[in-house]
Amino acid sequence: MKKNRDMQKELRESAHKVWLAGLGALAVAGEEGKTLFRTLVERGEEFEEKNKSKVDKMKGKVADAKTNAGILIAQLGSAFDEQVTGALHRLGVPTRNEISHLTKRVEDLTKSIEKMKPKAAPAAKAKKPAPKASPAE
Repeated sequence: MKKNRDMQKELRESAHKVWLAGLGALAVAGEEGKTLFRTLVERGEEFEEKNKSKVDKMKGKVADAKTNAGILIAQLGSAFDEQVTGALHRLGVPTRNEISHLTKRVEDLTKSIEKMKPKAAPAAKAKKPAPKASPAE
């Protein structure tokens, strides 16, 4: 029986040691977790600071590329417009400005002609012709 009691005592002591080891692991994990968290935050801040300048540089490069693309598109558009205008002139098609100028001239000429026309006089009263005498009279 003594052997049984010794074994139970050993088992209780072992279980208690396992329990204490678990509590110790939890305490260490809590302490280490705080330290690990602080370390991760510090590393994240360093990483952010290093890469922020890289991101800002890339944003600048993208903005420059966008500006250059806009300029190039405007230049291509102008060159295209010039080519089309040249082709239309060779075909004898007037430009919008030429049509606008001619329209203005036609309006001015119309006004000048209207000023030259004599004003219409009021219509003269028309006299009724006298009745003709009949031959039987």
